[in-house]
Amino acid sequence: MKIYTKTGDKGTTALFGGTRVPKHHIRIDSYGTVDELNSHLGLMRDQQVDEHSREIVVKIQDRLFTLGAILATDPEKAVLKNGKERLNIPKISTEDIELLEQEIDRMNEALPPMTHFILPGGHQTVSVCHVARCVCRRAERLATALYEIEPFEEQVLQYLNRLSDYLFVLARKLSHDLQVKEVKWIPQKNS
Repeated sequence: MKIYTKTGDKGTTALFGGTRVPKHHIRIDSYGTVDELNSHLGLMRDQQVDEHSREIVVKIQDRLFTLGAILATDPEKAVLKNGKERLNIPKISTEDIELLEQEIDRMNEALPPMTHFILPGGHQTVSVCHVARCVCRRAERLATALYEIEPFEEQVLQYLNRLSDYLFVLARKLSHDLQVKEVKWIPQKNS
C-alpha cells in the first residue's frame, strides 16, 4: 500500500464509496476530529494510567476507528438499491455505549461528589485526559452538524456524548489516583 497517492493534491479526498469531496467538507472535519481524539487517547494511554483504564481506552480507540469509518462513508453509496449494505462497516452498538456508562458508574462510586465545576489540570496525565474530553466535545459538535445535513446511525452521536462524560469522570478518577487536588471553579463576585 502506497502512502502517497497524489489524488488529494488539488484539495479533495475520497470518502468510502469513492465520492470525492473538498478536504474542508464537514464530513472530513468530523472524522478528522475523531482521528485527532484517537491520537489524544493514545497520548493519554502513555501517561500514568492504571491498567484497567488503559485497557478500556484501547477498546475506545478501536470503536473510534469504527465511528470514523461510519463518518467517512458516503451515505448514498453505503447501501445498494436492494437495501443491502454495500460496504462492510461495523456499527457502534448499544453494548459499546453501555460499557462507557458502566465505567462511568464504577468510577463515580469511588469519587467524592461534585459540588462545583472543576478547573482542568493539576497533573499532566489529568490535563491530557481533559484535552481529549474537549476534542471529543468538538467531534460531537461537528458530527451533530453533519447529522443535520446527512443523517447516519444515532449511536454515533450517543457514543460521542457518552465518551465525553466518560473522559470527564476518568480525569476525576486520575486526579484521585494521583492524589491531585481538584481545583473548584468558584465564580468571583462582581465588585
